Amino acid sequence: MILRPPDHPRSDAPFLAEAALVLGAAVWPRGQASPALQRRAEHAAKLYHDGQVRQIIASGGVGRHPPAEAEVIRDLCIACGVRDSDILTDTRATTTEENIRHGRDIARSAGIKTLCIVTDWYHAPRARLVARALGMKVQCSSPPLRGTRPLRLTRALSREIPALIYYAWRLRRK
Repeated sequence: MILRPPDHPRSDAPFLAEAALVLGAAVWPRGQASPALQRRAEHAAKLYHDGQVRQIIASGGVGRHPPAEAEVIRDLCIACGVRDSDILTDTRATTTEENIRHGRDIARSAGIKTLCIVTDWYHAPRARLVARALGMKVQCSSPPLRGTRPLRLTRALSREIPALIYYAWRLRRK
């Protein structure tokens, strides 16, 4: 798999998923969404409005700053016109594995059989690895990174590559 940013929102498969599982990212002081959290929530809302998903599962607990990432995702999606009744939340997850495990459990409880994971392209391989280790067949859809500063992208990649290796090693041992 070649890691390169898409020029446009990207879906790995053309099929319709019942729900988008939006993976959390940082919340900044005063409850402000980080750019990653904002673009993921807005991308999920676009998938919803385009009819590619019928529901959104927002996942992410409280990090350095409150509120929970899932609450910020929900608020952003509602601001983009997604009906509150079509959004489910998990406010406990603090890792990629927990995001996906809790999202899977919420989906099962709601009778949702197909999920599309919404995260940034550089995080998608790790998210897909976790999902497969949990026995899930998922697609990933990533928002464009237009406007992202090169230094921020370099830092994200320098974090993500060792994290992917660690997760692959850890999940293989389970």
